[in-house]
Amino acid sequence: MDLHAVLPDLLPLVTSWAALQEVQGLATGAPLHAALLLVARHVGVVHPWLIRLALVEALPLPDDPLLRAAAQHLGVLGPDTHALTLGYAVFVRAGCATGRLVAHECRHVAQYEQAGGVAAFFAVYLAQLVQCGYDQAPLERDACAHEWHGAALEGDGHQKV
Repeated sequence: MDLHAVLPDLLPLVTSWAALQEVQGLATGAPLHAALLLVARHVGVVHPWLIRLALVEALPLPDDPLLRAAAQHLGVLGPDTHALTLGYAVFVRAGCATGRLVAHECRHVAQYEQAGGVAAFFAVYLAQLVQCGYDQAPLERDACAHEWHGAALEGDGHQKV
């Protein structure tokens, strides 16, 4: 798949899909408890009370074949993916939730806030993934750098949320 060529077609697809998933996650997720609200604030979330944490058996996957293939190819959604943040909705696979992971995902929430929403975030994020790869994308590296803040606030970083 030539991701550079399909990137213009991906952006409206991912924006539409992500907005729909965010609405569903906000409707079904739970607000962060007090300790995780502190973690969210610590990693830069301006409005942490808007975050909803949805513990799910499986992360949402796009129905659109192009979008699903691109997400898997870019490493965003796959069998080893533990969480996905779409705006203020944080989806975490059951059994994978730790303070460290939630801190990482809350940093993505802060990135959405800084970007100005789902469409603006994905315009930058997808370009970074295509250009740098998942592990080297600046927004991913930034989220990884903020994982330890949550772990430090939580204790050992391995307690269940």
